Amino acid sequence: MKVVIADDEPLARERLRALLAAQDGVELVAEVGDGHAALHAVAEHGADLVLLDIAMPGIDGLEAARHLAGFEPRPAVVFCTAYDAHALSAFEAAAVDYLVKPVRPERLQAAIERARTFVLGREREVAPAGGAGQRTHLCARLRGTLRLIPLEDVHYLQAEEKYVVVHHARGEDLIEESLKSLESEFGARFLRIHRNCLVSRHALAELRRDHDGQARVLLRDVATPLDVSRRCVAQVREAIQRM
Repeated sequence: MKVVIADDEPLARERLRALLAAQDGVELVAEVGDGHAALHAVAEHGADLVLLDIAMPGIDGLEAARHLAGFEPRPAVVFCTAYDAHALSAFEAAAVDYLVKPVRPERLQAAIERARTFVLGREREVAPAGGAGQRTHLCARLRGTLRLIPLEDVHYLQAEEKYVVVHHARGEDLIEESLKSLESEFGARFLRIHRNCLVSRHALAELRRDHDGQARVLLRDVATPLDVSRRCVAQVREAIQRM
């Protein structure tokens, strides 16, 4: 079983490394210090298990776990933290176990067995993003690597066949999520203007009708106006008036 350790404390990583060395059938493939690096390590090595700290700089362990839940195949996640206050959030993020530091050898062994059971029986389907809090980034896969896109940089999201194109401050990326699930998760941030498009509420600038009667919305920092369907015109107008 391939394992990634993700913890920003070198001593904690060292202890976990030593404990893993005593376990049969376990291969440590990467050690990283933050959630972003953990996602890259799992994608690169095809890890089966991530030993994940919660309090880390940048993307914390809980958000990293929500992204990992969308990986295929999905790795088992075991949280290793100095605090027990996050236990409920951890299991809402679909962790298979929750270890409190300093991790005891017998507890790590039990967690590894849980992970083995998970890996053997895991379903090949994407788990929904959990209720442990909202993501702050979207995750795009690019030829075996990952790009994390801050939500605050996203101008709009447009469905295109089985993908969604994320139009953001640095360009465009494809993500394998449905527009419907994104609207459900980020409805407070994005507004539907068409059956195939969500726009950032903060980017809304102007609603206009062209000479052909088609309603279109202008977004800040986006050159091309976007079509607004008839059924969405009223809510777009209301959103702009509230700004």
